[in-house]
Amino acid sequence: MIVKVKVKPNAKKEEIREIQKDYFEIRVTVPPEKGKANSRVIELLSKHLKIPKSRIKLKKGEKSREKIFEIID
Repeated sequence: MIVKVKVKPNAKKEEIREIQKDYFEIRVTVPPEKGKANSRVIELLSKHLKIPKSRIKLKKGEKSREKIFEIID
């Protein structure tokens, strides 16, 4: 399964909004440096989707706010 995510780093509070099926807007409080925001996005997606973090892989957008994640079955 492919999940598209729009990330908003340095937010005041963390939040996940499902915009459409398989498209999320995720706000994280951490800065977008050294992969911190990406790691936090994976943690939040994991909790929201109720799957282990190891099943979520960043496929595209490592340094972009628009990201594509693959959920491995």
